[in-house]
Amino acid sequence: MKEKMKFGFFCENCGSWVTKDQFIGTHFRNHCPLCLYSKHVDTRDSGDRKSSCHGLMKPIGLTFKKEGFDKYGQKRQGELMLIHHCLECHDFSINRLAADDQSEMVMLIFEQSQDLPSDVKNDLQSQKIELLAAKDETEIRNQLFGKKV
Repeated sequence: MKEKMKFGFFCENCGSWVTKDQFIGTHFRNHCPLCLYSKHVDTRDSGDRKSSCHGLMKPIGLTFKKEGFDKYGQKRQGELMLIHHCLECHDFSINRLAADDQSEMVMLIFEQSQDLPSDVKNDLQSQKIELLAAKDETEIRNQLFGKKV
């Protein structure tokens, strides 16, 4: 069974088989590309697998990776990231999107995130996780579907 886990895992939310592949950037994947649920296996670093929780993590919103500033002092726009909330320990986690993640599901999570309870929004803010809002929708769509010409 351990050998099988090296190549993928079954999603604990929807039951789908999820493959891992270092060649497409999903070697450290811990979320399902269909429902986007994750498993709480990492602590602070992607792929560290140091978490003892192992709870199911619900995708609750989107954020941008913090990229700092360019040489002209302009803020760089980071890549789109998923925000997960652990259903066991209530910790938050940020995960990169993978190329095979369902864009429609990403948009659905974004839309649902606009109605998150204020206590969850406050918890995110206290951890310096910026939940994307309606003003960010154009950039989200650009990153998911490409810019319209």
